[in-house]
Amino acid sequence: MITNQALANQSKSGNGQEPINIQRRIVMGGALAALLVSPRSIMADDGEDTEAPNDPFIVLLSGIYQPVAAGQGPESNLGLTKVNLNDGTYSTTQIYPVFGIAGTGEHKHKKKKAIGMFYVQFGGNLCAYDLPGGAIAMSFNSVPAGAPPGFNGFVPFPDGHNGVFLEGTFELMIIEATGVYGAFQGGHNHMVDKLHQLANGQFDEFCFCNISTYQFP
Repeated sequence: MITNQALANQSKSGNGQEPINIQRRIVMGGALAALLVSPRSIMADDGEDTEAPNDPFIVLLSGIYQPVAAGQGPESNLGLTKVNLNDGTYSTTQIYPVFGIAGTGEHKHKKKKAIGMFYVQFGGNLCAYDLPGGAIAMSFNSVPAGAPPGFNGFVPFPDGHNGVFLEGTFELMIIEATGVYGAFQGGHNHMVDKLHQLANGQFDEFCFCNISTYQFP
């Protein structure tokens, strides 16, 4: 994701950073595998669990970001009150299912279809997920003092084609959740992001989001 704090970290590349980030990925991979072993089912607000996601569930943000012009956001603001997706500050890309959410069970040899849209402020700290059966609004956590490169910020790596890969992890708080995601309000999203800034200035997203009811410390 792109935030003011994250973009500020782009200039911090240097010797010793890449091994730190590789080590963090190894740790995160182990934690993710542990979560996949015994997922819990979350009940929808109305007591029905047929369409409710697992806890945790995982989605992939993928594709070129497109700006959302003022007044051209989603109808009824997705029913959310903590974000204004029509104010002209958001950009959007697609959401694909990975684990524990509608669309995950498609044949493994077929390309999965997008199940929703992701909205993010490039110059702010808010974002929203438009998903089957509801929507979720989140805020990016700030960078804690003494955090290593790549924690709630990006570390840049040249792509060899006049662009740059921006890699990092991000922690987000779920500030609002509707529909079958109501139980996730107050929960947490752990992002593992490899954002590609192309030579033409566009941003091509590739970001895994591990969303749970777990409250991040």
